[in-house]
Amino acid sequence: MKDFSQLEAKLGVNFKDQDLLRQALVHRSYLNENPGFALPHNERLEFLGDAVLELVVTEYLYQRYPNPEGELTNWRAALVNAIMLSSIASELGLDDYLYLSRGEAKDNGGKARQYILANAIEAVIGAIYLDQGNEVTSKFIHQHVLCKLPSVLEHKLYLDPKSRFQELSQDQLGVTPHYVVLDEHGPDHAKEFRVGLYVGEELVAEGNGSSKQEAQVAAAEAGLKIKQWND
Repeated sequence: MKDFSQLEAKLGVNFKDQDLLRQALVHRSYLNENPGFALPHNERLEFLGDAVLELVVTEYLYQRYPNPEGELTNWRAALVNAIMLSSIASELGLDDYLYLSRGEAKDNGGKARQYILANAIEAVIGAIYLDQGNEVTSKFIHQHVLCKLPSVLEHKLYLDPKSRFQELSQDQLGVTPHYVVLDEHGPDHAKEFRVGLYVGEELVAEGNGSSKQEAQVAAAEAGLKIKQWND
């Protein structure tokens, strides 16, 4: 049985029922290989935590910012999306405590792990809420999620990758980027596109997707990393 005392210290929460915390980290795949495990998977806790997280973040933004609803919605989305939540989960070291199948445990850098971590942090929030109540949960969300808001606003992380790359390219280079389809293959019902992101004549990055739009977004995400405009 894993020792969760160090994780509790990182979370800043001493659970009355440590099994709630343990359950928050049980992925469905683990139970497929370990059907006799004493606890269920974390999806119900994730369902609860998602709602609690959204309410706390929404109330915070509503009370402190007079901005229009559309802007607040975008800010909230940037704080609670899978990329942000998986990053917070990694900062807290949840990776070391997950109960995963052997197959899932091997895939430690892909999109699947990102979603598992994002779901796990929501499940942890649900567990904190059940174990400690609203005040402690709200404090946790302020300390670990809402603290990211200044960075979200400063780096305009609430914009989609294409919009962010365009703004930064115009801002820092004085050039509007453009996209070129480099390759497309596959039958009409399962096309794959490879798109290049150009700044002037420079090919900055490439992206793949099942639509031109999806490939452009992937190229913009790659371009932000290459230009180090995510920092």
